[in-house]
Amino acid sequence: MNKHFFTSESVTEGHPDKMADQISDAILDAIIKEDPYARVACETLLTTGLIFIAGEITTDCYADIPAIARQVVKDIGYTNADFGFDYKTCSVITSIHEQSSDIAVGVGAKRKVIKNLGAGDQGIMIGYACSETKELMPMPILLAHKLAKKLSEARKKNILPYLRPDGKTQVTVEYIDDKPVRVDQVVVSAQHNPGIDHKKIEKDIIEKIIRPVCGRMLDSRTKYYINPTGIFVIGGPMGDTGLTGRKIIVDTYGGSAAHGGGCFSGKDPTKVDRSATYMARYIAKNIVAAELAERCEIQLSYAIGVNHPLSLKVTTFGTEKINPRHIEEMVKLSFDLSPSGIISHLNLLKPIYQKTACYGHFGREEKDFTWEKIDKAELLKKLSKKYI
Repeated sequence: MNKHFFTSESVTEGHPDKMADQISDAILDAIIKEDPYARVACETLLTTGLIFIAGEITTDCYADIPAIARQVVKDIGYTNADFGFDYKTCSVITSIHEQSSDIAVGVGAKRKVIKNLGAGDQGIMIGYACSETKELMPMPILLAHKLAKKLSEARKKNILPYLRPDGKTQVTVEYIDDKPVRVDQVVVSAQHNPGIDHKKIEKDIIEKIIRPVCGRMLDSRTKYYINPTGIFVIGGPMGDTGLTGRKIIVDTYGGSAAHGGGCFSGKDPTKVDRSATYMARYIAKNIVAAELAERCEIQLSYAIGVNHPLSLKVTTFGTEKINPRHIEEMVKLSFDLSPSGIISHLNLLKPIYQKTACYGHFGREEKDFTWEKIDKAELLKKLSKKYI
């Protein structure tokens, strides 16, 4: 019997890094809604009383960037100066210029032409799927995301009205022979109003947040760490600087798979950091859904201005039903891995990005998350018969 433990973390929408991601993607959505062919690379930094937005944007439309940023902060819940950050009184500074002409030439000189599009940058992109949950995601990151989302719901629905927007979650799962069998430890750090008794917070979060989410995976040995320092009043941008792209492991698989290195938020789909990572997840998920492997990791690589991937690697960790090299052949036959093919097949020229920016880009049942479909599984099963 092989036993091990694996841990993943998530954060709430009020965490400063996630605030930055959401602002960057809200700006992208506002622009791509009016100009689907816009080129956007937008970064956000937050600190006490300040939002700073910088980047490269080439578009025919107008976006009121300060107003967009303030609306995101308002929707998250920073509506009271007592929280240390307030959408009405914070300063918003912008520094935006057009995309570099050197990059534009490589990607495609005619901005509104998607056919034969070159990759927006070089790099490696990773996708992953596994059979341990119905979402084909690793259990630790899936539970951590659900806990973080439940914290925000409890705050917004006044189930736990003393909660404030910032928060973090962490889940340790025990595995036996690579199968998740129980939750060993749960950490929840939830920002709260001053003067709330720690014992009350601990009891409420275990009963109203953790038990509904983790359910049967909890047992008498599960250990709980709720606000381990005993107090969490100062949070959000007042407690910690926020920056776009600083939660890339939270955004993906919680450390269960490799990471390509690039972040997603604030980037239009010509940036393969984002679009090719979505395609890699789509491929991996369909391979696992087709029962060709129980675990699958896809690596793609690209060069700026080149309209095809430089490499494809399929890793199945010994769980494969057929040779991984044969799976690679099937992937090449079944998926268009050109930047333009990815954008077209996954329908990425739409304002769908802000909702990706919190609680993970993968493993969710959002109808616009086309990379979560398993519509290629039957084709892969059919193709696999020639190798069996």
